[in-house]
Amino acid sequence: MHDLSSFPITRRWPAFHPDRLQLFAAPTPNGVKVAIMLEEIGLAYEPHFIDISKNESKDPAFLSLNPNGRIPAIIDPHGPGDQPIGMWESGAILIYLADKTGQLISSAPAQRYETLSWVFFQMSAIGPMFGQLGFFLRWGGKDYEDKRPRQRYIDESKRILEILDRRLEGREWIVDNYSIADIATLGWVNALSESYAAGDILGLSNYSNIQTWLGRGLARPAVQRGLQIPARPV
Repeated sequence: MHDLSSFPITRRWPAFHPDRLQLFAAPTPNGVKVAIMLEEIGLAYEPHFIDISKNESKDPAFLSLNPNGRIPAIIDPHGPGDQPIGMWESGAILIYLADKTGQLISSAPAQRYETLSWVFFQMSAIGPMFGQLGFFLRWGGKDYEDKRPRQRYIDESKRILEILDRRLEGREWIVDNYSIADIATLGWVNALSESYAAGDILGLSNYSNIQTWLGRGLARPAVQRGLQIPARPV
């Protein structure tokens, strides 16, 4: 049995199954990426719900694993050399798990780098822009008198959707086969309508390629499970 006591976060959120990968997250567009990935690859894991509404990601124990104070983060007791490793940043975790298991990323160099390009596009553009749009539509920003920032994120989100829709023309998935590029992106596109009520303001139904791709992705059992993990306490 692996000893994870060197990770202070395990004193705040104990590992009842220390031989399993430990996932610290919440069912947000970023948080579900890793849960979906783990469900897809079938790797045993133990999820821990981090209540970001109570600033638990700023808890010193959480910060000891991720100094940026954002979900998700993981501890893999079977890291390189079968030694425990802690990781943060969802894109880095997806790449790590793909490389660890040899799943959901091509071993062909050209296709691999193409996949990474789309993962980083999600990290640098889709996530930040859609996330800020959600802030201005649903949370604190909706009461701002100055609507120019809100319009900026609407316009930029539309631009990003156009890029993704063009990419999906004639394709089932973002890069040939289903991959971490799709996993990184599905939760964010789904959140536009499910969490941010942005479907109408963005004209989301007009992006037919995205709609078909999203439906295909949401039909996957692993995606359906991952979108609910870690479960929020009742």
